[in-house]
Amino acid sequence: MHTSTGRVNKHREALRKAGLRPIQIWVPDTKRKEFIAECRRQSLLAAKHDKTNADFMQFMDNALSDVPGWEA
Repeated sequence: MHTSTGRVNKHREALRKAGLRPIQIWVPDTKRKEFIAECRRQSLLAAKHDKTNADFMQFMDNALSDVPGWEA
């Protein structure tokens, strides 16, 4: 039986042979209180702006009309 390290190495080698290479990507930590607060702040700001922008609301209604089950 292969060890987990062996299986990972085999998988990585197969990906490399397929022309891929590994990269490391750093993303925001979605569990941090600051991240959650910033998401809320931006969402409230967007919602406030959306309510005052009739053209944007019409655009969104038109775009969402293609989504099954969506009702304006």
